Amino acid sequence: MTRGTRSFQQLYYTSCEHGLSGSSGFQFNAVSEQVSAETRHRVEGLAGYEPPRSLVESDAPELLARCPVNLCHTPGRPGGATTLCVRYAGRDSARRFGNYFAHALYTEGEFTADSGGLLAIELWDSPLWTTRVADTTEIPELPAPLPRGPLSPRSARAFLRAHPHAEQLPALLAAVFAALAQDGSVVVIDDTTDRIAHWFAAVSYLLPPPLVRTLSFATYLFRPTRSRLHLIGTVPEAHPGFGPDDEESYTVFDFSAGRFPEVVPTHHLVRLLTRIGVGSVRSVWSWTAEYTHGQERTPGDWHAPVAAAAAAGGIELTDADVRAVIDWLPGAGHLGPRRAAVAADIHHKHRDLDDDRLAALSAAAEAGGDAALHQELEGRLHQSRIRAYVTGVENAPGPVPITRPAERERATALWQRLLGEAVNTRQRVRLLLWAVGARLAPPPELLAAQSLDLARALLGSSGAGPGLREEVAHVVHTLPEFRAGLVTAVQEVLDERGGGQEQLFAQFPARLLSERDLGERPRLLEHYWRAQAEREPARTVELLFRILEVRGQASPDGELLRGLWRQPSPAWTYEEATEIAHRLPSDQPVDEAVGEWFDRAVKQEVQGEQGLRACLVLCGTLTAPGRYAWLRAVTQECVRTTLRLDADLREATEATALARAFRIPQIDAWAAPRALKRHRLVAAMLRLPADPARLRTEIGEFGFSLADGYLHAVHGAAVASGRVDEVLFSHVTGVIAVNEERVVLPQAHLEIVRTLRLHTAHHWRSEDLDRLARALRPYDTRLADDYQEYAEDRLGRMKKWSRKLTQRRSPDDPRPEEG
Repeated sequence: MTRGTRSFQQLYYTSCEHGLSGSSGFQFNAVSEQVSAETRHRVEGLAGYEPPRSLVESDAPELLARCPVNLCHTPGRPGGATTLCVRYAGRDSARRFGNYFAHALYTEGEFTADSGGLLAIELWDSPLWTTRVADTTEIPELPAPLPRGPLSPRSARAFLRAHPHAEQLPALLAAVFAALAQDGSVVVIDDTTDRIAHWFAAVSYLLPPPLVRTLSFATYLFRPTRSRLHLIGTVPEAHPGFGPDDEESYTVFDFSAGRFPEVVPTHHLVRLLTRIGVGSVRSVWSWTAEYTHGQERTPGDWHAPVAAAAAAGGIELTDADVRAVIDWLPGAGHLGPRRAAVAADIHHKHRDLDDDRLAALSAAAEAGGDAALHQELEGRLHQSRIRAYVTGVENAPGPVPITRPAERERATALWQRLLGEAVNTRQRVRLLLWAVGARLAPPPELLAAQSLDLARALLGSSGAGPGLREEVAHVVHTLPEFRAGLVTAVQEVLDERGGGQEQLFAQFPARLLSERDLGERPRLLEHYWRAQAEREPARTVELLFRILEVRGQASPDGELLRGLWRQPSPAWTYEEATEIAHRLPSDQPVDEAVGEWFDRAVKQEVQGEQGLRACLVLCGTLTAPGRYAWLRAVTQECVRTTLRLDADLREATEATALARAFRIPQIDAWAAPRALKRHRLVAAMLRLPADPARLRTEIGEFGFSLADGYLHAVHGAAVASGRVDEVLFSHVTGVIAVNEERVVLPQAHLEIVRTLRLHTAHHWRSEDLDRLARALRPYDTRLADDYQEYAEDRLGRMKKWSRKLTQRRSPDDPRPEEG
């Protein structure tokens, strides 16, 4: 028979007297004309048969009928598909047990295509199979379609309903999927090969048709571990134990003993297929062909097309099935318009999808050309997103610009409806943010009214959390209507409460307003600046003059000054007072309060040398023409005294005279003169020569602090100085010459004087001691004699050391040493 018509080559293999070998024994009894040697070799390798040991000596027909039947199939490869039915024949022609008869079919093409759509497992117990030896060595090919056996989806479903372990079907199907992917084997053990064939049929119906065409199986093998087929059947009596090395290669389902694999990973596709069931799955497979692209291989590849087909057929999907379809849709361009139909099936039957899934369905509807569905989904998606955003759902996406006019119109209508449903201030704020972010176009009067109402509510609220504060700040900066409403609300509050409400601008959300927002409202602007001064003290002087400019005034009054400098004891710093003095018009009078504030500024305590410099700058500024008149009389005196003492420090020519200039009552009354004395007087005195005659008597009038600092400074200079200049010499002479009988000094100061006397006596050079003795003689003869003696002794010792050094000879001197 030619290959133009679909047909199958036949082969009979058994132990017989007449066959292709020309002698008796196992051989091909008969084959079709076109059978190749390669095909005979393949069939011979598959045809081997061993019966269970208890049935080896079966001879009677009823016993032979009990022997397992092996329906074996290897799918179409480059060498074609081979299917054979092997039955035990008992005795051969020589009356020896162990004979079997194998009837084989071979097609060069694909079995299912050549068989008219029949699955290989459906040849189980087919009437085409024979066990009769042929009279000739050539038999005809069998034409398609082949006669099917009793197996069908209906019989497989009935079998599963009656089987006690039918719940193992998902695991068995998952194991077969794995075996196909990894070239492994699944072994099924049951009481009869008919039951095993039903298991194989159930799996074959549930497998995707392209995969089932690649499935190899044998319903009975006495030694399963010698085979690498995908599905292998055996009966309990024939089944040998599997060793540890077989565990990775063979997955065993023993339905007879109720022993099954502990864990078989079960893909969601397997669960979907077994839920559909073998009785209905053929219809689903026919629908699925419309959703595939032909490159599906793994369960993950098949899951979405099968689920899409099932949804189209009204089969309920799980969440995992829906997720698989939605994840698959963006890349399913091969569907064309059908992509929109899939989106419609999912949308109409699953109304609780999240935003991401709705977005995927909407994109699929648009890609498939279903504008109505796309519009419906976009509406649902927008409503879901805005509700999630407004109600504060965690990780809810924010608004995105809506560019299409029709969509923007629908979104604006939804926004207005939700605005009336908002239950708290934060939801209303988020609705305004949504309107801005989505670029909606609500009526201007509605937006203005809502903004003003919200601003009033926010001004009356307390305890706003950081989230609300951040969102309101965003609204203020992006929505002019809300900013204008907030200004109006603040003005209303001030009108109701009267003046003194600058603290309103230090509170949320009024502090979010800027000077530009208040430019048309001078009263609000002044309160705003007062609040700014409290938050930014460094700008207070600048803000003072802004307020004066808005008021049209040249001088501040006491209320304004107290409003800007709000600390418990308000006062200007030296720097602030100096700047204010420069900026006030010097040719105009000032409010009486200004003189009081300058008085406090001048008289405040001076902190360190830097503070003293700032104080002197202020005093110098206030002596300028016009400004001096602003000051109270006592302030003027303080300024004059401070500047005069500062001039004395720079212009004095003698140290004790400079100290005498600071012996005035104002030193104790005012901080600035006190600071000059504390920070600069001692250093200035040490730069000037001292009159020893005055110093030795007037040091007692210095006062403790000045005397203490001065004596320590002189002692330190004398100890540290290597060369005694005239200025230092004059101070040391005056201190050493202190008349302890006439000058009353504390014991601590007397100790410094005595320490200085000893230091000079023991450490000064003889010529300096000689000078000191001469300088002291007019005041204290005995002390002068002591220093003269120290000088002479120092000089004598030096001469003695000099002689000793000059008497030492060089090592090269040849003269003998004196005895």
